[in-house]
Amino acid sequence: MIEIRKTITLRETVFSELGVEAERPITRAVGMAVIRNPFAGQFVEDLRPLFEAGAMPGEQLMPKLVKLLDRPAVSYGKGALVGVAGEMEHGGACVHPMLGKPMRAAIGGGKSVIGSNVKVAAAGALLDVPLGHKDDSWSFPHSIQLRSRWPMRLDPRKSWS
Repeated sequence: MIEIRKTITLRETVFSELGVEAERPITRAVGMAVIRNPFAGQFVEDLRPLFEAGAMPGEQLMPKLVKLLDRPAVSYGKGALVGVAGEMEHGGACVHPMLGKPMRAAIGGGKSVIGSNVKVAAAGALLDVPLGHKDDSWSFPHSIQLRSRWPMRLDPRKSWS
């Protein structure tokens, strides 16, 4: 079983940008989970334990994130930072095979592919998570990057998704 060390939820509400007031406030919710990477510092063929690691935070965090929104979710995205002792594939295993299902379940569906970004990073790294409309991948007003930074030090033996 994968160890979840910490979860973080954030809520951002935008009322205006560049001096222009929004027609209605835009609320974004971010959920992050810090997990122990059991494969840090080693090459492993079978990354299935990390598949489940992606599902667990999705199942725990997504219902909380939906409650932070003022109305139904219209866009989504996912991403992972992996400590420098890990590999990009470790983050990909966390966010791709099993994270999408609990995300879609929590927001009531989603026809579009969930955009993602994965990178290996040292302490202080930023992660740009691509957001896109949950049902219309060609809805360009919903195609943005959400930048997140971990409010903690990064341990090279850990992964984040």
